[in-house]
Amino acid sequence: MRDKYGVAQDSYCYPKSDVLVNKLNITNADELAKAELEFTAFRYSEYTSNIKSLDEFNLNHLQHLHWYLFQDVYAWAGEIRTVDISKGDTRFCTCSRLDVEVKKQFQQIGSLDINADKAELLVQLADIYCELNIIHPFREGNGRTQRFFFEELLFFLGMIVNWPDISKDEWVQANIDGYYGNLNPLYKILTLATR
Repeated sequence: MRDKYGVAQDSYCYPKSDVLVNKLNITNADELAKAELEFTAFRYSEYTSNIKSLDEFNLNHLQHLHWYLFQDVYAWAGEIRTVDISKGDTRFCTCSRLDVEVKKQFQQIGSLDINADKAELLVQLADIYCELNIIHPFREGNGRTQRFFFEELLFFLGMIVNWPDISKDEWVQANIDGYYGNLNPLYKILTLATR
């Protein structure tokens, strides 16, 4: 059986199932998705940022945010995935390249020109956002964790963030467009989200 990420049976899922093994022992995909949303929304609402430096926006912090959001649901929360995954026609970074590719993106964050105007910063951030999405470092929960990470980063850079009310399909399409080299939809979303 293949799951939504195109992975045949793997250690993350219950045997003969595409449902991820979870702390709640939920074996129905729809019920698990609902529980995930409830737990992550609660954790999100309780979070307080302690970031003091741009250098702190690194892989360790991304992993911490993933753990923070998903700690109630998955024993592997915060851990980098160990299986190759894809979604539709989109293949995410192979496991053997995760470390190298993710380090490149965090070097880009560390070298952001925080004195650049907003438009230039958002161009750079749209590119990093797209690349991190292509890397997809976690088995599940990449989108929520990545938005959480970038919301905190944008706030650190002096912007107020209010994600636009767009559909999941629009988010997905913006990321697919980025995958194929068109960053305009992601840039537009970041522009709409910030002031």
